Amino acid sequence: MKMIILSLGLLLAQPLIQPGQLSITNDGEEIIKVNRKDFMLEFIGKPFMDQPKTEELIEHLDQEISQEPVNAKIGESGEIIPGQNGYKVHHKKFKEKFYRYLFGQKKGAMDVPKLTITPKVDSELIANIRTQQIGHYVTYFNSNNKERSHNIRLASEAIDSHVVFPGEVFSFNKVVGKRTKEKGYKNAPVIVKGEVTEGIGGGICQVSSTLFNSVDKAGVKIVERYSHSKQVPYVPPGRDATVSWYGPDFTFENQYNQPLLIRSKVTGGQMSVMVYSSEVINYDPQSIPDASKKLPEESDRETDHYE
Repeated sequence: MKMIILSLGLLLAQPLIQPGQLSITNDGEEIIKVNRKDFMLEFIGKPFMDQPKTEELIEHLDQEISQEPVNAKIGESGEIIPGQNGYKVHHKKFKEKFYRYLFGQKKGAMDVPKLTITPKVDSELIANIRTQQIGHYVTYFNSNNKERSHNIRLASEAIDSHVVFPGEVFSFNKVVGKRTKEKGYKNAPVIVKGEVTEGIGGGICQVSSTLFNSVDKAGVKIVERYSHSKQVPYVPPGRDATVSWYGPDFTFENQYNQPLLIRSKVTGGQMSVMVYSSEVINYDPQSIPDASKKLPEESDRETDHYE
């Protein structure tokens, strides 16, 4: 209502479309230059704002300047690294300022008003839910296979410090993202329809399988899990969780009333996933068989027969 009254007031004061450029800036740096007449329409000799074009402009500015917030996390030495605020275009304030320019007569510059977005996970939350370990699982791999070890480490880093809130469903594919060369993943053996072949991201399933056993040990509700088409050596039979970007996913739901903190770590040939929460969580622990410490025999990448 405020913007409508402002628009009508300026409209009556300035009935004709006036030429003039506006420099739109972000923290003083020009993003784009626009002309008043490109965002105005005339009806019965009266100027009106072109709403669709204005929305397109705001969408373009959002793409140019928006910054996603960064969640707090735990560093390599156990210290809590604070999160960082994000921001996006403050649509309401931008329209108010843009209306004044459209129905005015002056050229000039306008800095984009921004709306702060706070991170979902802050330092205080991390501190509160890192206190009690409710799940822990360890698997082993041959660190001499450099490509596979590299992929395991990348995926492990992707899930580390991730927080799953009550009622939230964790998706391995969504959290880890697509495994591509651009993200640093390397070719390593994968199992496709029962056959071993080379593929980007080989080794990722050991991370998802270790995570599965850790959250299962904590009694967390498993929503979606699939086994490989052939037995893998890094977990007991039936205890694996295969994942593929265009195929199966591993998902679980936090049915507890406290957030869950996932910690993931790779040391040498050992992959560990821990699940933490607050001291007041009431959880239902499960008995899970341990993984074998025996490493598969392999001399090079061609003889590696697991994911």
